[in-house]
Order: sequence, then C-alpha cells, then structure tokens
Amino acid sequence: MHHLLLALPFALLPGFVLAAETHDHDHHHAQHGSLGAHEHGAAELDVALDSSTLEIEMRSPAMNLVGFEHAPNSEADDRKIADARKRLEQPDTLFGLSAAAGCVLAETDLQSPLFEDDVPEHEHEEGHDQDHSEIHARYRFDCATPQALTGVDLQGLFAAFPGTEKVQTQLIGPNGQHGAQLSADQLRAEF
Repeated sequence: MHHLLLALPFALLPGFVLAAETHDHDHHHAQHGSLGAHEHGAAELDVALDSSTLEIEMRSPAMNLVGFEHAPNSEADDRKIADARKRLEQPDTLFGLSAAAGCVLAETDLQSPLFEDDVPEHEHEEGHDQDHSEIHARYRFDCATPQALTGVDLQGLFAAFPGTEKVQTQLIGPNGQHGAQLSADQLRAEF
C-alpha cells in the first residue's frame, strides 16, 4: 500500500508537466502547482484506499502547522511544536472519515526536523534551507467496512491548523483517481 502512495505523484506527473509547459514562466516559483513548490498556507494530501487499508499522507510547510519554520529558540516555540505534534498524533480529529467504515488507526509516522529532539540547531535539516522546514505525516488505518468510506472531510484539519488555507488532495480508491483543492469553503473530497 505504501508503494501506492509513492506512485501517486508519478501517476499525476504527466498532467502537471503538460500544465507547466503551457504555463507562463514569469511567475514566482511558489505560485506553480504542487510537486516541490513550498507555499505557505498550502499543503498536499494523498489518500489511498486499497481493500480494507486506508493510507493518508500529508505534506505541509511547518509555517502552516506551528507558525514558523526555524529551529525552536524559545519555550513558546517548543510548546507550539509539541501542540502541533499532539494534534497530528490524533488523525481521527483532523480527517473526517465515515464512522460506518469502522476505520481504526494502525500506524502513524510523523517526520520533520522540528520534531527531532536533542539535535543542535546547526545540524537541523543539514543541507537544506532552514527557512523552509516541512512536516510530513503518514497514517495507516484498517477499515472494517471500507465500502462505507466515500471520502474524507478536512474540517478538523482546517480548525486545528488555521494557517492552512488550502490542501491539494489526491484520492485513489475503488472508483479510480480523483483530485480536489480543499479549503474552509470546500471541506470534502470524494473517492
């Protein structure tokens, strides 16, 4: 299943390449679509349902989730990181899934240089621009009745992280592959 999520960006690549070839190249880098653009307020979400396994992967600039991207340099920064991590560790409050599907969290993987404990500031994101820290969250759910899962609702995500303004969402499920840009005005994407 993890391979399915990894393949998702490549499956979408031809469409992005075509769009990029016809796009005016005078715009700033962050104004281009996903695929590597680091845009504050924007995040990416991949959702894949395969048999009874649901995988969700989110990539977001740290700015959207904690309010900054630098290594923590105060107790207030440490509290913001701990609060964001605590919220990310409770995906059932972030991603609205149909209760009838009976999805139970089986695995969580959170990655960010901001989550690394006891790492000297100069070693954070070695080789990367410290001003562009990102947070990656991966979740795997086992669903008792996967056919009852018709989509995902991000109301909880937008409420928990108001710095997130839009989420480019890609879903792979029994009805194929679908994409949607979600926001506080458009909270739900269907499989």
